[in-house]
Amino acid sequence: MRVTSEQRLDDGVVEREFTLGEIPGILWTPASVPAPLILLGHPGGLRKMYPRLVARARHSAAEGFAAATIELPGSGDRPRSAAAEEARADLRRALEAGEPVDDEIVDRLVLPLVDKAVPEWRAALDSLLSLPEIGGPVGYAGGVIAIGLRLAVVEPRISAALLFAGSFVPRTMFEEARQVTIPLQVLLQWDDEGNDRQLALDLFDAFGSKEKTLHANMGGHTGVPRFEGDAGNRFFARHLK
Repeated sequence: MRVTSEQRLDDGVVEREFTLGEIPGILWTPASVPAPLILLGHPGGLRKMYPRLVARARHSAAEGFAAATIELPGSGDRPRSAAAEEARADLRRALEAGEPVDDEIVDRLVLPLVDKAVPEWRAALDSLLSLPEIGGPVGYAGGVIAIGLRLAVVEPRISAALLFAGSFVPRTMFEEARQVTIPLQVLLQWDDEGNDRQLALDLFDAFGSKEKTLHANMGGHTGVPRFEGDAGNRFFARHLK
């Protein structure tokens, strides 16, 4: 991990941009360290997502959590995948036409992303946990939900996950969902225009965790109520402190 910039925000949070090989990332640490770590999942490039990510990180830091994120494969300044771009275009056409989204499109778009992103997240976690400012345990918060699902299965250092049900999940991953045992909180926007509500409900039912909670709110993809941020902090306080 190579730190490329560092600044202290007006609330005392230290923000450090870093690279892990070719992968850009950002780490936010609260005033009091060492702190438990929350990995912030998101669906796009860091520049585009920065305003929402820094808001989430500062909200978490106010409750004593460090937060970190990395850029997904094929997003932001990272090289594009022609196959992923084609699958994304096919998905967009189906949604705009009001047609059912074929499982084959979802598989082409999501499965290669999960297969590449999850090892990158795990490598980032190796580096982050070596820092003196970070003192586990670790949580995962956000999307892409299929990435969070896979991490919950394969990464034993993640103790709890707050998953955003705002993206499609390949049906082939439902068997993996049954292997998830960590505490879960799943956030679902009931009228999310880019998500399959019934698939999200079926996925929640499939998760094998004994402790799992579904927070469903009316509204579209970007209409998540502000109080859900507080609910997320309470969830992580129960399991990371």
